[in-house]
Amino acid sequence: MDLQLLATLVASALSALIAVRWVYFKVLKLAKEKNLVDNPDARKLQKKPVPVVGGIAVFFGFVMGVLVGYTMLSVFGFNDVPFISLRILVVILSMSVMLYSGALDDIVGLSPCSRFVIEIFTILAIVYTTGISINSLHGLWGIEQFSSWVSVPLTVFAGVGIINAINMIDGVNGLSSGLCISCCLLFGCLFVELGDVFNAILAFTMTASLLLFFVFNVFGDNSRMFIGDAGTMVMGMLMTWFVICVMSEESLATAYNDNICVVAMVVAFLSVPIADTLRVMTVRMLKGKSPFSPDKTHLHHSFIAMGVSHSITSLSIILINITVVGFWRLSVFLGAPLHCQLYLVIIVAAILVWGTYVFLKHEQYSTSRKAQWLRHLSIKTHFGKTEWWQRLAFFLDAPEFNVSQRRDLKEKLERKFMNR
Repeated sequence: MDLQLLATLVASALSALIAVRWVYFKVLKLAKEKNLVDNPDARKLQKKPVPVVGGIAVFFGFVMGVLVGYTMLSVFGFNDVPFISLRILVVILSMSVMLYSGALDDIVGLSPCSRFVIEIFTILAIVYTTGISINSLHGLWGIEQFSSWVSVPLTVFAGVGIINAINMIDGVNGLSSGLCISCCLLFGCLFVELGDVFNAILAFTMTASLLLFFVFNVFGDNSRMFIGDAGTMVMGMLMTWFVICVMSEESLATAYNDNICVVAMVVAFLSVPIADTLRVMTVRMLKGKSPFSPDKTHLHHSFIAMGVSHSITSLSIILINITVVGFWRLSVFLGAPLHCQLYLVIIVAAILVWGTYVFLKHEQYSTSRKAQWLRHLSIKTHFGKTEWWQRLAFFLDAPEFNVSQRRDLKEKLERKFMNR
């Protein structure tokens, strides 16, 4: 990586961080004043109303970071800037459509049919304006490029599936944002290896935008916001764009290593959202319900039912996703055939995602010593009442209060831990 590219990536990421920090508490204040909150109920896991427009702050930071990144590319005289101008416009516009659609769903509610129509037309717009689609399996089962009669429906199907998988996995603090941070880092490193400056900037800028939100979402108290459907749909659209770019005929994903199964790589990167959503939707349909009917059958619900804290639940599921990627990388290192890489990813994802869910659901009602040990261990994962956690939450929440309130809260916190 040359110094100009490194400087561009760092500048865009820092700009995104600064922009998210600047706008975050403004959006938070507006959400509280206008009652744009997610209220607790029997299905939801929070105990008090939480603002649900965090995706707006994330998207603002992302756009600002991307603008800085591409300005620097122009200053440095990158030859591809005119070529990628259309693509960056299409990506930003498609993510904007998802932002508005998700925000409407958060505030007034949209039917699944309405969301499907919007997602389908947005993905079709991407395909026909940029000219790229999922039109190659890059040698898997001997299949290279196929016609638009197959590639366009396949792209739409995959894109809608990814967007809704990211949306449905959002259920505990830090889960969807943490998963997308890990996915963006994986895609970003891949694009740097491929020399794809355009997508590398998108990936690392979104990573930076999500990072600050993730910290507030997991560790904050009064400063906590949910990312909402607006945020998950924006992240889902960006993941869709990355998958299209990697699996298109013009992709360089196999250029530097022809032993890589691109399909297996993509499935590994998004293994938890894909596997968990497939299981949940299949079970719902087998029960005669709508695949989009809300319930408590996701993987994260099984962790919470065992008493595991939100933060450890998110960390555990993110580690499951990374483990699947690790098995895929091991198969590449060992020179496994392309189809074997895909089969391995599917088997490992099924064991880790579906197997973990079944195991935890079984132990939830068990009285065995193993179940009792798991419950005891789960209690230890709740760090919210520890001193370091509460001090961090106080630090993050500080901009929410005036000087007098901050002083009173700090004194109260000091007295609480001095009396212990």
